[in-house]
Amino acid sequence: MTPQKNKLKLAGIAFVFIWFMFGGIGHFAFTAFFVNIVPPYIPYAYMAVMVSGVFEILGAIGLFIPALRQWAGYGLILLTLCVTPANVHMWLHPEQFADVPPALLSARLVIQILLIALIWWSTKPAKQPEQ
Repeated sequence: MTPQKNKLKLAGIAFVFIWFMFGGIGHFAFTAFFVNIVPPYIPYAYMAVMVSGVFEILGAIGLFIPALRQWAGYGLILLTLCVTPANVHMWLHPEQFADVPPALLSARLVIQILLIALIWWSTKPAKQPEQ
């Protein structure tokens, strides 16, 4: 891997780490907000918020353990897919989230796709040269 690509991957990992570490902490610091965005058809909203917060933090930490990085990436991709219903719920019901601009509700869905791509790219192992 070229030094330039290595630096970009490290920057990607750092961004993903910050996103999920602060997001995970946010689940505990702003629990009411996160519980409020859980769609009503998902049972045990409080527990879902707590569990997803724990997994966001664990996934973020896993990014800095080289032996776990790829698995942490897979877990964070899965987690991102699992929380997508909350973002869709907010997008479909903007009147329930008057403090959030509707454009931001739409942008969140695009950001999730870009985030998944960044997680995948930055955590996949470098191809080893053939011997």
